[in-house]
Amino acid sequence: MKYFPLIWAALWRKKLRTIFTLLSIVIAFLLFGMLQGVNAAFQKGVVDANVNRLIVTSRISLTEALPLSQMQQLEAIKGISGVAQATWFGAYYQDPKNFIFAVPVDIDRYLKVEPEIQVAPDQVEALRHTRDGVLVGLVAAKKYGWKIGDRIPLHSTIWTRKSDGQSDWDFQVVGFYDFAGDASQTDGALFNFDYFDEARAFRRGTVGWWIVGLSDPNQSAEIARTIDTLFANSSDETKTQSEKEFAQSFLKQYGDINFIVKAILFAVFFTLLFLTGNTMMQSVRERVPELAVLKTLGYSDGTVLTLVLVESLLLCLLAAAVGLGLADLLFPLMKSVVGEVGLQASVLLGGFGVAVLLAILTGLPPAWRAKRLDIVDALAGR
Repeated sequence: MKYFPLIWAALWRKKLRTIFTLLSIVIAFLLFGMLQGVNAAFQKGVVDANVNRLIVTSRISLTEALPLSQMQQLEAIKGISGVAQATWFGAYYQDPKNFIFAVPVDIDRYLKVEPEIQVAPDQVEALRHTRDGVLVGLVAAKKYGWKIGDRIPLHSTIWTRKSDGQSDWDFQVVGFYDFAGDASQTDGALFNFDYFDEARAFRRGTVGWWIVGLSDPNQSAEIARTIDTLFANSSDETKTQSEKEFAQSFLKQYGDINFIVKAILFAVFFTLLFLTGNTMMQSVRERVPELAVLKTLGYSDGTVLTLVLVESLLLCLLAAAVGLGLADLLFPLMKSVVGEVGLQASVLLGGFGVAVLLAILTGLPPAWRAKRLDIVDALAGR
């Protein structure tokens, strides 16, 4: 700590240059925090995927429907503990930016294969006896102020009603659901598949995909092959994946988010490497006589090298802390756009790790030059 005043004074020797460099690094780490935070939120669904479930979709594409009649054949396969259907509804509430992950389900089957979903028994019973009833997630209910008994209109971007050809569906809130261990999974709604299937204008008697519960997750690969073999060469061939593989393929419909984020950040930090490196080189170049005086006073070559490296480290870590802190503060303000996203510990650790690497890469060349300074030549200005 006795060297800190010396390092701090050297860092602010040219205040304007330091401020602009600091701002550049802050913006870079703000971008890092925002992009990696959103990316981590997307990947969380993949990481948390349940190993006891398989997802069965059409071999052609996820948008191709499968016949409801497949259910009995799936239930007859040994090792399957339960089967539930789900269909992409593509819903939003009032405004297209208010996306709701609404899914028509057979509630009893769905809760059997998705035990993480927690609903009060009386509310499950209410959904069974309310044709147009809906269970809404706690996050969605809080966001829009929904209460039991409210009637809510959900607009589907896909499905129209056969009665009037409209895409607006009206539901009655009969209860709420939670998701064990991850509240962010409750920004959605569950409603009766029978009501949906009877009311829709097209593709009646079909489902979007099957959710298959397994008695033994160690048999998942074997059961997946059995399912696909069962429907091979039929008009409705299937593609069976683990829930993790399905989540990954679902994300890739929006693009390879992980690759896009890394490509942007690589470009940003590659540019920042030259900017910060140039700042440190120029700073040391201007202080050559001062560094020579330090050596004259008894500072060793290793001490001078360490002082310059710590100066670079202090600059990068200070800027990283500010940038990542701003990202964490901005996430709640952007909830309506990106949803429930936060700065995870892995992102923070990764950010500070990048800051240390940046400091070493930009600080080592000028620090090595300072270490090798010849006192006589430096004081003579040679």
